[in-house]
Amino acid sequence: MRAFPVLVAVAACANHPSPLDHAFDGKPKADALAADPWAAALGATKGSGGDDGEQGFDLQGMLTKIKDSIEKPGPYEALEKSKDFDETVVHWGVIELHGAIVERQAFSILGGHGGTELRELSQRLRALAKDDKIAGLLVRVGELEVSVPDIGELRAAMHDFRKAGKQLRCHTEAANNGTYMVLSACDSIALAPLGEIMITGPAAMPVHVKGLLDKLGVQADFIHVGAYKGAAEPLTRDAPSKEMEETLGAILDRRFQTMVETIATERKLDPGAVKALIDTALFPADQAKAAKLVDEVATWESVLGGVGKPWTKIELEPDQKDQLAAMLKVARFIGAMPPERPLGDHVAVVYALGNIVDGKGSGVIGAREEIASRTMVAALRALAADDNVKAVVLRIDSGGGSAQASELIWNAVAELKAKKPVIVSMSDVAASGGYYIASGATKIYALDDTLTGSIGVVGGRIAPAAALAKLGVNTFPMGRGKRATMLASLSPWTDEERALMQSNMETVYKVFVGRVAEGRHKKPDEVQPIAQGRVWTGAKAKELGLVDEIGGLDAAVADAQKLAKVDPAVDLEIYPPTPTLRDVLSGWGEGVHASFGLDTSFAASLGAELAALDPRVAREALRLLALVESFQTTHVQTVAILPALP
Repeated sequence: MRAFPVLVAVAACANHPSPLDHAFDGKPKADALAADPWAAALGATKGSGGDDGEQGFDLQGMLTKIKDSIEKPGPYEALEKSKDFDETVVHWGVIELHGAIVERQAFSILGGHGGTELRELSQRLRALAKDDKIAGLLVRVGELEVSVPDIGELRAAMHDFRKAGKQLRCHTEAANNGTYMVLSACDSIALAPLGEIMITGPAAMPVHVKGLLDKLGVQADFIHVGAYKGAAEPLTRDAPSKEMEETLGAILDRRFQTMVETIATERKLDPGAVKALIDTALFPADQAKAAKLVDEVATWESVLGGVGKPWTKIELEPDQKDQLAAMLKVARFIGAMPPERPLGDHVAVVYALGNIVDGKGSGVIGAREEIASRTMVAALRALAADDNVKAVVLRIDSGGGSAQASELIWNAVAELKAKKPVIVSMSDVAASGGYYIASGATKIYALDDTLTGSIGVVGGRIAPAAALAKLGVNTFPMGRGKRATMLASLSPWTDEERALMQSNMETVYKVFVGRVAEGRHKKPDEVQPIAQGRVWTGAKAKELGLVDEIGGLDAAVADAQKLAKVDPAVDLEIYPPTPTLRDVLSGWGEGVHASFGLDTSFAASLGAELAALDPRVAREALRLLALVESFQTTHVQTVAILPALP
């Protein structure tokens, strides 16, 4: 937030030009300089140096020098280009790739969060493939956080780069399952001495917090509709049910198959041999080379020195060398110009990421971390009314959430579909409410390893009466009306109240199944056997008719452009767009609170205690506690809770 006053000052300067701006209007520079307090304050002086013998303070030049000095490596840092580099001759590009690969970078009033956007990375690779000055890319790969479906889409872009006749060489110091699957798409893989390749195979880790809730004296009172709807299991059971084990087994089988096929194809190995390698799991550098998992054992510097041509470091985001483009970017942020949108007929890509929530949600900008019904419905209706938008691609990565919010978004998608094609592209997860909002689309794309389906309903709430009693706080709900205290009481529901909730959830489930039947051109009775809350992989979902095609975002966009008769060369409109100052200020004041009313210091202490044992378990446990809290206001949800799938 320290940069905020500077931003305001820049905006103020933009709205109040300096007298120096008019120095070429027939007014002498010296007079303009004398009248400009900014120039005087910055030390502008008269003297020799221009055609008229006068010289002012070059603010733009100073800022350029500061920028260059920040970007230029220090005397003890690695070089960013070879000594013989010349951008006019054929050379190699060097890219560093590590960290999270995400759909859209999160953004809040506290600033952006890390991660490389998948589509941005894929587009960058394809753009470099068309650069006749690029002979190849040398990629320094660190530990990646990337889902299996996103690995497939990234590998497709890497193959497109190679198909253009360019070389793609990779180097790593260590690689686990996901990172190695990305590396396998390279022409060659180099591993650092004492490095290791660890391909252990896919795994799932259900985390159950019932014991923690019991320790707190909190009872999770939940009901589900659908034999396989296990969303509440981590809250109500000490261990996974047989149905959940069956579901997870099918998911792991599919992902194991993907891993074996990927490594076998890319490394030209027999699938049986790959399975044996996975069973071995850990390969130190020399053993990894002997097993043909890597091509050479070498340091990064030796690989870089062996490319045989000049080289330069390339940023994943193209450098803004065009000063006008950079100024326009700032102008859009402060609201001086409207958001950048394509002119004429085009296709829009709408990202729907995170939990589906009622109303405006928690103030997150756009659907980057949560899908708020009011925000998403408004965006979809705006696109429906825009005659220049000829088709919409809805990119979904969501395990669902509020049933009501899902229904409202489904209706908005239906209204949009009545006017123009709506193509759904499923990312890692599009299950429960995520599938609900997808089911009415013109066409649905998924990846083989996408998790989808989970057509079912879960409802409930927490009952902290016993926990409060331990603290000496006793509650005595009173009311008028047979069920006046049904929601006010902090105790579990009575049998009669549970029956009433069950009936309400059956109604929601019936509507959900009906929406799927309508969108997939089936009868409700045909949907029932593949519903019941069962989670399916994308490959199986296609067999069952829940999705239409196996393919990624690029395939969905190409299909949308074809259906809408839009030139593929036309830019896409992206929602949510780059955040503006208005977006930042509109989210101001959104606070952070602990789960189900616990004191924030206690929640922090609990999180720290769990993190000390295992950070993954800590994240999952706290996420589940946050889910518990959401049922306090949203009692019926179409949500799928899936364990971590490393």
